[in-house]
Amino acid sequence: MSGFIQGSDRHQATLFPARLDEYIAEDNAVRVIDVFIDDLDLSGLGFKTHSEDTGRPAYHPRTLLKLYVYGYLNRVQSSRRLEREAHRNVELMWLTGHLAPDFKTIADFRKNNGPAVRLVCREFILLCKKLNLFAEAFVAIDGSKFKAVNNRDKNFTAAKMKRRLQQIDESIERYLSQIASADRQEAAVAKEKTHRLEEKITALKTEMARLKKLEVQMLQTPDQQISLTDPDARSMKTRGTGIVGYNVQTAVDAEHHLIVAHEVTNVGHDRHQLHHMAQHAKEAIGAETLEVVADRGYFTSEELLACEQSKITTYLPKPQTSGSPKKGLFSKRDFMYKAEDDEYECPAGERLIRRFETQEKGLTLHKYWSSHCPTCPIKSQCTTSPYRRVTRWEHEAVLEAAEARLDREPERMRTRRQTVEHPFGTLKAWMGYTHFQTKTLKQVRTEMSLHVLAYNFKRVLAIFGVTPLLQAIQT
Repeated sequence: MSGFIQGSDRHQATLFPARLDEYIAEDNAVRVIDVFIDDLDLSGLGFKTHSEDTGRPAYHPRTLLKLYVYGYLNRVQSSRRLEREAHRNVELMWLTGHLAPDFKTIADFRKNNGPAVRLVCREFILLCKKLNLFAEAFVAIDGSKFKAVNNRDKNFTAAKMKRRLQQIDESIERYLSQIASADRQEAAVAKEKTHRLEEKITALKTEMARLKKLEVQMLQTPDQQISLTDPDARSMKTRGTGIVGYNVQTAVDAEHHLIVAHEVTNVGHDRHQLHHMAQHAKEAIGAETLEVVADRGYFTSEELLACEQSKITTYLPKPQTSGSPKKGLFSKRDFMYKAEDDEYECPAGERLIRRFETQEKGLTLHKYWSSHCPTCPIKSQCTTSPYRRVTRWEHEAVLEAAEARLDREPERMRTRRQTVEHPFGTLKAWMGYTHFQTKTLKQVRTEMSLHVLAYNFKRVLAIFGVTPLLQAIQT
């Protein structure tokens, strides 16, 4: 191979073997992992840092945590793959001191230290706060559905169960009619075909009996849904088709796109997540006030009121659920509220007076209508009832203020889309086709925390670079 660059002779002995540290460049990200984890108080986070008095000594949690953070940074999440990498990856040899735990030890560490791992994720956010990365105190909140280990065919809802049992009934009827047709054929052919069809019918009846048992279990659950592989996974609607998985909530910093707070739930909607996620983000960045933008899926009266009381300014559109415009009638938006008189003014210029107060679903509502409705010349454009009634919540001013803020700054919604959707796309690309590898909500939360930690790690490395970040951690 003359004329080409030559490699070293693998059989050549050296008098002074190279140090392992010489294989790791000064600007290698693995050095940041090492310094960040060494700087943590693991016992304060909940890791068990004392070995048992008897038996073989255990691996220190610091070693296993470094192994996991490195693995998730490099899209190696499987405990078996991490075991192989520990034997052949020079960066991991340097990071762990040439230790190579077996896959069971690695997997058990993640399983048994979920709350502590989530606190490590929080510690990195505190480091970001120390680096002054959350100066704007403005976050975007959104949720996305992530696939669980559970296959769609092993998840049952009431609708799925009914559809599946109906399909089995139809198949049995079809096979029975085919058996009747086969009886009119030649004896040899009919016997073979009938035997094959009877086997299919027997298999279907066995499947029906199994589904009936599952239906009993399913109806005993609070949400009337059952998953066989991952009991906590739930069927959820997504764009195009549904998946069986989890709903991952994130609050993302609008300036640097760092995930400030995250949560994993198995509830398929976002209606009760706004204040919860905003409060977590506010506490994480240590701000007295916070600005939050979200989509209309988060709009709930109680949530907006809770945010207002917690000094959280919200920007989100109000869903238009009224059917009046489709019928050619005025909507509630056409009635102007006059706060000084506590009255509404209708499109005809008449006043709707407050008549009485009522309680609905725990909310105090006020009812308004005008006495001029029966003689109004444009009544046909307003209502088909004798009077057009308008309902107002006692804290409706909070909702009106939120809507007015967004009308003044509509670009906030564009900021939301540019901010919060990028992390979800990145995380799903890292995680692969089946997003989560663990089962149950508790373990999935731990797995998501490791993904979020890895994502934030890469973002901060891209912002600062390795050497400045090392210096910032060590100061």
